[in-house]
Amino acid sequence: MERAADNMSSFTALERIRYWWRRLATAVLPGHGESEADRARARLLAQLEELFEDYRAQRGGEFSARTRAERIAAIYRAADLDQRAAVLNLITHVFAPDRDELDRALGAMQSAASDAELSRAEAQLRTALDAPRAHFLTQFNLLPDGVKFLVDLRIDLLGLLPREPSLEVLKVELDGLLTNWFDPGFLELKRISWQSPALILEKLMGYEAVHPIESWDDLRNRLDTDRRCYAFFHPRMPNEPLIFVEIALLKGVPASVQLLLDQNAPVHDPQTADTAIFYSISNTQRGLRGISFGNLLLKRVIEDLRRDLPQLKVFATLSPLSGFRTWLDQAEAEGTVPLATADAARLAQALGADAHEVTLAAALTRPDWASDARLSEALRAPLEKLCARYLLKEKSGGQPLDPVANFHFNNGARVNRLFWLADTSARGIHQSYGMMVSYRYDPDEVDKNHERFLHSGQIAASSRVLRLLD
Repeated sequence: MERAADNMSSFTALERIRYWWRRLATAVLPGHGESEADRARARLLAQLEELFEDYRAQRGGEFSARTRAERIAAIYRAADLDQRAAVLNLITHVFAPDRDELDRALGAMQSAASDAELSRAEAQLRTALDAPRAHFLTQFNLLPDGVKFLVDLRIDLLGLLPREPSLEVLKVELDGLLTNWFDPGFLELKRISWQSPALILEKLMGYEAVHPIESWDDLRNRLDTDRRCYAFFHPRMPNEPLIFVEIALLKGVPASVQLLLDQNAPVHDPQTADTAIFYSISNTQRGLRGISFGNLLLKRVIEDLRRDLPQLKVFATLSPLSGFRTWLDQAEAEGTVPLATADAARLAQALGADAHEVTLAAALTRPDWASDARLSEALRAPLEKLCARYLLKEKSGGQPLDPVANFHFNNGARVNRLFWLADTSARGIHQSYGMMVSYRYDPDEVDKNHERFLHSGQIAASSRVLRLLD
């Protein structure tokens, strides 16, 4: 950073805005021979310079502040990504905390000779760190869609950080605001049904990330009387589900997701169901990535289901294994998944080959392996063993390799069953060679499972799954 920036605290608020605007304008304008894109960026920054000065000077009342926030949001939304990067850099620097106040507060912390002095110094530091950036971002709460604007702005921040590391502090401050605003205590759990507003139903279709909804008939099937769908909403984003879960009410756990998605399947009486299957959980807002409330969703939904349908005994998922095939293909290429002698013999017999030359890759590259009864049965045992290893043993940074598994383990679920060829759609074969897993939520065990996983990394699993590791 230039030396002039070190003395930024000696500038007035308006001088600081002008300094950073000129610095950014110089950075993005090459001068002679500038392009139209450069001139457009300069015009955009010039508009914001005036608005930022008005904001710092607090010109006008609440109506003026709202109009100003609307203009800033409109300018930002109309900008391309490079222009947005310039705007976010401008916000980061113009609304930074006062450096001299920070230095004084840090000095007071270091020289504190008593608890009282330390307490006062800490208060001073907190005040100094209460950067104008957070107050600037908070102004968008004046707009009906202001919270959604900031959620979407965070998408840009997350994407720009690798090339604009100086934006990290702005991300941290925005994260703090959104974490507070999206505290679970502020969220509303609502059931979505076929009678819900069309706008919500359209959002559901667009946001479904696990099993895409193909049509309105498909959606209606998923909202029938033997189904349930719940979502969390924020009061400032009433038409935007934040996360939703789709549930089937059945007798027993189905062995195939195609049974759940079959639009021609008979409708069951929910009063006779003993099992609630959570077959799709979708986060909808990319701008809230890393701000978790999925664990509370499942707990609240289970409470709701137990109240309305007290005969339900089993709460479980039928979940995809989105990274299993990628991991297995890589492990096979590296030679780290040797076949057991008995498995190799069965596979060789199905392939009509020598057992010493048989590999999983050779069998799985056959386009018809899933429909070849003899070959798929020979593949079943080795793939189930490898799937158990993938879920229970394979880690990245100390966490389970599979992100969906990590989510459920953190919520206190246990690995209950593996299902062979449970998703034979093109997507299911591509992701996991058709494998799926059921995580079970026992209300009396989830807290214990969560604590063991959190503190020691211990994963709860049924004996039938654990036997596959032997």
